[in-house]
Amino acid sequence: MSNTAVRSKVVKIALAGEGGQGVQSVAEILAEAANDEGREALYIPNFGVEQRGGVSVAYLQIADKPIAAPKFQTADIVVALSDRAIFRTKQYVGPETLFVYDSSIQGVSEEDLPRNARKILAIPALETANSELHPRVFNIIIMGAVIKATGVVSMEGAKKAIEKKLGYKFEQNPALRELNFKALEKGAELVEKLL
Repeated sequence: MSNTAVRSKVVKIALAGEGGQGVQSVAEILAEAANDEGREALYIPNFGVEQRGGVSVAYLQIADKPIAAPKFQTADIVVALSDRAIFRTKQYVGPETLFVYDSSIQGVSEEDLPRNARKILAIPALETANSELHPRVFNIIIMGAVIKATGVVSMEGAKKAIEKKLGYKFEQNPALRELNFKALEKGAELVEKLL
């Protein structure tokens, strides 16, 4: 999807994962980046019962004009970070949807994935975080993948929004800034190979 295509319509994003995987943080940072770039953003968290091991879903819409409705039937991009998240988000997949899932998930077969998506991208986000960076930046890798796949915000805008949200942690440990920014770039790189 080119930036011009993204800028001319509302981009609908559904992110889902197990509680604690950071999908809400990703949506919040993307919404912040969009707002900072002068765009409209609407973020609705759905925590469900993730404290007891449920699936957490974040619904995000970004546009250049006011967003008419808080809910949507079909997403432009769906990101699923666990096997249960795949099942939970299938309902938001349509013929134009880009479906991204973490190929590090154990036990996911072709039959588990939505058949009606425009394209399915399997990225080894958790595996990459564990082997090359740090498990805690797994969700930032996902954010980089979403940005590269949609062009919904700029990389610079995302870095500024990450700085806003995590700046206090970066002050305590400056190496975390570089780690998060590397994770963002890595996510973009993983998706770029598949697009």
